[in-house]
This record gives sequence, structure tokens and C-alpha cells, in this order.
Amino acid sequence: MADQIPLYPVRSAAVAAVAANRKRAAYYSAAGSGPGGERHNRYQLEDESSHLDEMPLMMSEEGFENDESDYHTLPRARITYRRRGIEWFVCGGWKFLCTSCCDWLINVCRRKKELKARTVWLGCPEKCEEKYPRNSIKNQKYNIFTFIPGVLYEQFKFFLNLYFLVVSCSQFVPALKIGYLYTYWAPLGFVLAVTMIREAVDEFRRFQRDKEMNSQLYSKLTIRGSCFIRTDQLDGETDWKLKVAVSCTQRLPALGDLFSINAYVYAQKPQLDIHGFEGTFTREDSDPPIHESLSIENTLWASTVVASGTVIGVVIYTGKETRSVMNTSNPKNKVGLLDLELNQLTKALFLALVALSVVMVTLQGFVGPWYRNLFRFLLLFSYIIPISLRVNLDMGKAAYGWMIMRDEHIPGTVVRTSTIPEELGRLVYLLTDKTGTLTQNEMIFKRLHLGTVSYGTDTMDEIQNHIINSYSQMFSQGGGNSTGSTPSRKSQSSAPKVRKSVSSRIHEAVKAIALCHNVTPVYESRAGVTGETEYAEVDQDFSDENRTYQASSPDEVALVQWTESVGLTLVNRDLTSMQLKTPGGQILTYSILQIFPFTSESKRMGIIVRDESTAEITFYMKGADVAMSSIVQYNDWLEEECGNMAREGLRTLVVAKKSLTEEQYQDFENRYSQAKLSIHDRTLKVAAVIESVEREMELLCLTGVEDQLQADVRPALEMLRNAGIKIWMLTGDKLETATCIAKSSHLVSRTQDIHIFRPVTNRGEAHLELNAFRRKHDCALVIAGDSLEVCLKYYEHEFVELACQCPAVVCCRCSPTQKAHIVKLLQQHTGKRTCAVGDGGNDVSMIQAADCGIGIEGKEGKQASLAADFSITQFKHIGRLLMVHGRNSYKRSAALGQFVMHRGLIISTMQAVFSSVFYFASVPLYQGFLMVGYATIYTMFPVFSLVLDQDVKPEMALLYPELYKDLTKGRSLSFKTFLIWVLISIYQGGILMYGALVLFESEFVHVVAISFTALILTELLMVALTIRTWHWLMVVAEFLSLGCYVASLAFLNEYFDVAFITTVTFLWKVSAITVVSCLPLYILKYLKRKLSPPSYSKLTS
Repeated sequence: MADQIPLYPVRSAAVAAVAANRKRAAYYSAAGSGPGGERHNRYQLEDESSHLDEMPLMMSEEGFENDESDYHTLPRARITYRRRGIEWFVCGGWKFLCTSCCDWLINVCRRKKELKARTVWLGCPEKCEEKYPRNSIKNQKYNIFTFIPGVLYEQFKFFLNLYFLVVSCSQFVPALKIGYLYTYWAPLGFVLAVTMIREAVDEFRRFQRDKEMNSQLYSKLTIRGSCFIRTDQLDGETDWKLKVAVSCTQRLPALGDLFSINAYVYAQKPQLDIHGFEGTFTREDSDPPIHESLSIENTLWASTVVASGTVIGVVIYTGKETRSVMNTSNPKNKVGLLDLELNQLTKALFLALVALSVVMVTLQGFVGPWYRNLFRFLLLFSYIIPISLRVNLDMGKAAYGWMIMRDEHIPGTVVRTSTIPEELGRLVYLLTDKTGTLTQNEMIFKRLHLGTVSYGTDTMDEIQNHIINSYSQMFSQGGGNSTGSTPSRKSQSSAPKVRKSVSSRIHEAVKAIALCHNVTPVYESRAGVTGETEYAEVDQDFSDENRTYQASSPDEVALVQWTESVGLTLVNRDLTSMQLKTPGGQILTYSILQIFPFTSESKRMGIIVRDESTAEITFYMKGADVAMSSIVQYNDWLEEECGNMAREGLRTLVVAKKSLTEEQYQDFENRYSQAKLSIHDRTLKVAAVIESVEREMELLCLTGVEDQLQADVRPALEMLRNAGIKIWMLTGDKLETATCIAKSSHLVSRTQDIHIFRPVTNRGEAHLELNAFRRKHDCALVIAGDSLEVCLKYYEHEFVELACQCPAVVCCRCSPTQKAHIVKLLQQHTGKRTCAVGDGGNDVSMIQAADCGIGIEGKEGKQASLAADFSITQFKHIGRLLMVHGRNSYKRSAALGQFVMHRGLIISTMQAVFSSVFYFASVPLYQGFLMVGYATIYTMFPVFSLVLDQDVKPEMALLYPELYKDLTKGRSLSFKTFLIWVLISIYQGGILMYGALVLFESEFVHVVAISFTALILTELLMVALTIRTWHWLMVVAEFLSLGCYVASLAFLNEYFDVAFITTVTFLWKVSAITVVSCLPLYILKYLKRKLSPPSYSKLTS
């Protein structure tokens, strides 16, 4: 049945991925089987009616069901007006065509081989007909051949750098030569050298990390037939997971016999799903042949670590076909929004440059070789686009990174991408992981509820007393041996009826919690890990102090630790049995008959055990209340108490049991074994068999566990919300757990409603649920990954539009690829800047896809922090990183970029005035060292000192995070502020040039001396006018530059008349021109601050 469900990809560019688990198929957007499955038209679906296209999303449920035709049809939100012909080509079509051609060429070169299921023979590689990828990981962007072309392309795809290259090359043509070659090539060469060195260092670090990863190997198999692995770099979970070996290979006399048997593994084709695997192990040389099913518990994915025990295995997937690589996106070169905005302004300046040059040639009357004059004018006015802009901005970014890493309030912070610090000041969406990012992944048992009575942390001693009394009575009646799994009725006959009932219920509940889990006690060796693992048990210390618990879920560890604290201790466990120690020291042994691990679909786990002393078979089960409420017997308290605990931020689990007879169990085991050997629909068949015994189970208790939050997470999230940043939590955890953490961390405020998106599997269900969601106002959204995938498949635009209106969104059961997909959706649909925060290897794709990625160094390793743009040690540091450093970086770069442009515009204006006065001659006003000195030693230090400026103090920025909202509007650098600077430049350039021409006496050299000196003084005064908070280095920079200029006058005989510049006449003329150029601007700035002060000035006053 499941094989007949057609599935289609989201969009034509998407690569169809495959899912083993049929229930999870929609979650991974698998392509339909057969040739029909390759169609990419989003609305041509066989399983849904085509009339849904014309159906408005706000249609009522009745209208949807009855197909009423009185609703007006709405156009699809995704269809927009399309330009045709030459208009389309001019308005971006050319760029689309170039990109499409490049993508086509790349796809041809990198054409992926179709993924197939495979059969792998043990010790017989010659039987393998297919060739599979090399077992190596590569995260490098370039290789030895593509490094230089790749870096040059990344640089010259920016108009600014391409323009500099063309101008520099033009100086090799004698007829176009304006000045010295070094005045053009030195700045460009400096920029390229710095960029290449930085990229080379980053690439070498990636190479070293890849080399370290590729050198790691796995080794031999432990005799026990099981081992523990850590999967923190794959799924973000820090706890150890138990993995089981193939049982028939454990009976071989020696390890070498693995290569002498005739056996093979059949495995499904590679896929993204890290939570599922289907395969079979077949041994053909036995009679009859042995067939053993393989599932997720028999696999070790790449990027996991063998934490305890040793392993030998057969390699199924390699290189690019491993789960970790398939779930990781290729890193992209991130470009800040400020750089893109400056690139746009540069294009506007280029248009102004061309227009000015054309005007000059026109006023010349197009005489002579006018086209050569046009190009000379283009070169003369080339300072309109200052070549020092890129140098100053790159040096500024390096300075911001240094300041971030030196901030003692956020110790351990590392800037790994120095090109985008301004992005920290422009963020609108922050997408965060849960486990290890918002929480510490440390669970504490808080509550036990039995229906009539509830126990908290302050009353746990009562439970301990009940357990001690129960087992002491049981063993005293049984003569020191366990005669029953519960206290005998006779022993409690004298106790009051209510007390007997509560005591037995507590005993049953605690015993169920101590047995129903996947936890294994681990004992460390006395002398460390030495020698072979098989012989290490002799040196192990089995004392209580040396015991630690390991499991795939920290919840389970917390529960078992709690049962130990109340007197019932798990002391030993292997694949077939477990042992509990009572408060009196007696050992209770239970055989493990079956284990049903937790899955995201079932939301529960179960275990069938046999008490060795009584031979009683009991089926224990625990799980989420939504799954267990229909399984347990009728009760009137479970739903209410689950709600109460959830409101306290506790993670709840319902515990139940059912006694089985030997006949019932044997019948179940036969059906279960057959279902597990199925190749088709194995998961559905196994689930159906298990569900046959999950009926009318006895409800024992409800547990509440708290996940400890990271330090100061609540105030950090509140600060981000007040700053106007919308927070989305993307987690691979369960829906109930994610909802609890969203409440306890105050990601969702206590007064806010939460809309839990119901599970949807097809278009009709998604349509109805989106309608229900649209009617909610100002509520947080909680949605599971598979439902999200269905909504994005049919109603991508509508869903994202609705979700973006929510104050907070929680996406649970997200795969790493899905996290990255959500980030890209927000970027595409909103156009806003996104930030991703995570701490595990499963967050790398999300971090790399976001405009700004922040990694947290924690329990889950360093993979996220190494892949991130910024690495921090605690989540609370994000507040200062954004509010203080993000604000300062953006404000400073905006001021620095515009001031460098002003510096080029003012001298270009003076050149234009000079050429106009002297009959539109294409002759430079300033030559040689004057032009080089103007952009370097004369003005460089004061201009660059703007990277020390700040509008508000850090304490004020943290106290009033609302100030951050203004930054996201981009008002510090816009066409409005740019035009103001252009007008200032034209005014000052005109005053300086005309003033010098009016006041000069006889020689042209006097014009140069007066105008250039006034220009330098004007630039120094304009820096002082721009600064909002003075720093002592700014004062030093101003006087240092002025001193350098005055000192250099003695050596500039080629350009200045030394006799003239020492006269009083020169001084008063320069002073007069400088005052006229600057004083009006100071007056205007004073009036503006008085009449229309900025928001931050109100706070500082």
C-alpha cells in the first residue's frame, strides 16, 4: 500500500532524496518511483485533485469538504507578472542566463551517479560489481588548480574591484596614461594579496581538518556483541547509544572466521534519514540459510565515535554516500549586506562618472579624437570611485574582529569569518538549536504522579521509605529469596487499605521505571584502558561510586538515576538480561525478551521482561501522553496532570504495564520475527504486530523531568525579542520536549498562546490545518518536520508568510538538511538577514546556509564552532555580540565607507571645476605624490580612526535593545545618506577650487598650494565633524596627519612654492577657504541635533 503513494519533489531544482521508512517519506520529499516520479510540475499531482489550485486558502472546512463553488477563486500566490523580450533581458535576464549556463556546466561536470541498493559480501571484494565513492571527506572550496582563478573570480565579481582592474590596466596605454603606475597598481595589489593570503590560510585549515578526519579508523568487535557510540556530531545528542552486532556472527570461534563464511549484507540505497535503516544479513553456508534483519541499532554511521567497546564491521556506505556528508551542504562564500549596498552605490558613482565625462567632452565640442579625451576624463575623475574604499573596509573588518575577540565580557569568542562582522548588526531572524544551545542537556527528575498523589523533589524520601519497606517485607516473607515481583498480600494484610494501595502502586511504578529503558551501567577500569578490551573486565571496579549510566536519551539516564536514589539500582545489563539491586542489597534478575526502541512516529518505547524468580512475563511501556493516552485503560486524571507538568516546563512520560502469559508471548514472538524479516513495508508490519499487544495497559504513573537551561538563557532571549529579532527554534527532538523548552526558556511567554500544528500527510489536510492556523492571532507555532515538509510542498509561500507573522516558531524532528532548507526559505521569502546558532555537527548545514552563523563550543564537540563565522562559549554572549559589536561594526563601516567616498568625490569635484575653468582640458590638477599622499599619510589615519567611533556606550546598548531595531532598517547607509554626502562633496569641492582660483595671485602653483592645503584641513575637520564619541587615538591621528603634511611641505618643491607657503597671505587664504567650506556644515549639524535629535542622543543626554 505504501509503495503506491506517489511523492513529488518541492521544486524542479531539488534533487530527489529517498526515504527508507515509508511513514517518513513525505519528511524527506522522496521522488516517486518509475518515470512518472521525475516530473517536477508542482501542481500536476495524481493523488490530489487539480481543483485545489483554484481554492482560496481561507475556504471553510465545510466548503472544502463539499467543494462549494460560491467562493471566489484566488490567483496563486507564487505567480507573478513576468517581463518579456528585451525588457526581461535588460532587467536581470542576462544575469539569469549566465548563471543558468554556469550551473548547467557544473552539473555536467559533477553529474551524480544514481544511488542504488547494494549487496556487500564479507571478505569478497571481487564480487562487488559497482564502484563506490572513495571513503574520504573533503570540505575544501578549492584545489591547487582552482585556487587562484577561484579567488580572483570572487574578488572581481564585485563591480568595485573590476572597475579598479580596468582603470589600472588602462595605464599601460601611453595615450591614456595619467599618473604613475604605482598609484593604481599598488592599492589593487595590496587588496588582492591580503585576500589571497586570508583565503590560503582558511583553505589550509580546512585541509588539515579533512586530513585529521580521514585518518580516523574503526577496529575490532567486542565479544559482548554490543558497543556504545557517540553521535553528537551527527544528530546533536551527547548521550551514548547502544549498538548491537549481528547475532549469528557472535557465535563464531575466532574473528578470522568472519572471512571464511559465505555471507553477505543487503542494504538499502543511501539516503538522508539518520534515524532509519533497512537491510538483511544472510549466511548461505549454513543449513538452513540464516536470514537476520538489520535495523538502525545494527549500524554505525560515519562521524559517530565508538565511546565504549570495540567494533569490526562491514563498510556499506563511503565518502559522499555517508549520512553525515549527504546531510551537509557545501560551504558558501558569505558576502555582507553592507558590501552589497556599497557595491550598488559604486555602480551609481560609475554612472555619475560616465555622465560627467560625457558632459565634459560635449562642452569641448567633440573636437579631435574625442573618444580618447572621453577615456582620459574617465581616468581623471576615477577618484569618484576611491580605490582605497576596499582597503579601508577590509582593515576595518579586521579591527572589528580583533575587538570582538578582545572583549573580556564574552571570553573565548573567536571570529572565523572576518568579512561579515557588520551582519551582526542587521539580523531579523535568529534560528537556534535546542539541545546544548538553549539547554545544558542535563536532566533532573522533578515529579512522580500516581493519579491520587503527587511527589516532588521535597517528598522523594517518602518514596524511598515505601521502597525500603516493600522489599524488606517481601524478602522477610520469602526467606531471603525473591518469591514474587511484588510484596505479598499476606505481608500487607495488617496495613491500612489506603496505605497498602499507595505503597504497592509506588513499588510497581518505581520497578517499571527501573526496567523500562535502554540504559546500560558502565564501570571504568581501575588502571585505565590497557590491553585488550576482552580482558579488561578483570580490572573493573563494580562499586557504586565507579558506576555511570549511558543511554541514547538523557531522560532515561535521569529516570534510572532517580530509581537508584530511592533504593532500586540498575547494576548490570547486557543484550539478554538486566539486574536490579534492592535497598537491602539483594539482586533481582530479569531476562530481556524484546525491546521496542523509541521512534519519532511511535513516540514510545517498550520492553518485555521475564522475572527469573517467578517466570512472570511483563510488558512495560513508557512514552508521550499523546501516544499513551489511547493505549492505557480509561482514567480521568492523565490529560490534566500532563498539562500541569508541561506548564511547569517539565518533560512528561507516561508509564504503563501489561502481564502476558507464556502462550500470548510465544504467539507474539512468532509474528514479530516474521515481520522483521520483511523487505517491503517492514516498518509498517512490525508496528502492526507491536500494536496488537498495546491494548488496555495498566497506567502506573506519570513522570516529570526538567532539562536544565543554559546560564542566563531567559534574559538573553528576552533581550533579542526586545531588539525586534524573531527567534525560531529548530530541533531534532520530540514535539513535546521542544514545546516544554520553548516555555521554560521563555521563548514563548507564559501569556502567549501556542498553536500546535496537527500532523498532516497530504494536501487536503495541509489546506485545512493552514486555515485553522490563519485564524489564530499573535500565537507561537509548533510544527513537526514531516508536517512542515508537506506544507512546503503544496503551500510554501502561504506557510512562510503565516509563520513569519508569529512571535516565535518551533520546528521539531528536523533533519540537518531541513534546518538549512528553512534558513534558505526565510532568506528567499523575506529578504531579511538570518542568523543560525548551534553547537553540534547536525547544525553545520544550517550555520553555513545562514547569512551569519554562530557556533557554540560545548559538549557536542567543535564541529559547529569550526564551521561557524563566529564561535562563542555560551548562548548568553549572543546579546552582547549583536547589541554592542554588531551595532558598532555596522555603524562604523557605514560611516567609514561613505566618508571614503566623500574623500574621492570632493577631489573629483575640484578636478571638474579646474577642467571647466581651463577650457575643459583633460589635465590632472594634482599629480604624483600629492594624489598618493592625499589617500594615505595625509588623511588615512583620521579617516580610519572612525572604526573607534560609537554612538552609544555598550551599557546603554544592552539596557535598551530597542535601539537595535533601527539598524535593521538600514538607515545608516542608504541612498538618502549617500546623496547628502554627494551634496556635501560638491559644495566643499566647489568652494575649495573656486576659492583658490579667486584668491590666487599670479602663478598656477599657488592655486595648487592653496587648494590642496585647504583640502587636507577640510578633510581633517570633516572627520572631527563625523565623530560622535572621541577616543584618544582619534586625537593622535588628527595631529599626526597634520604634522605629516606640514613636515612634508619642505620636500614638495616640485609641487609647491616654498617661499609662498611660508607667508601670512597663504595662511589667511587657506584659513578663509577652509572656514567657508566647513563652518556651514557645523552649523547645520548643530541645528539638526537640536531640532531632530536621533533616538540614541535622547538616552545619552
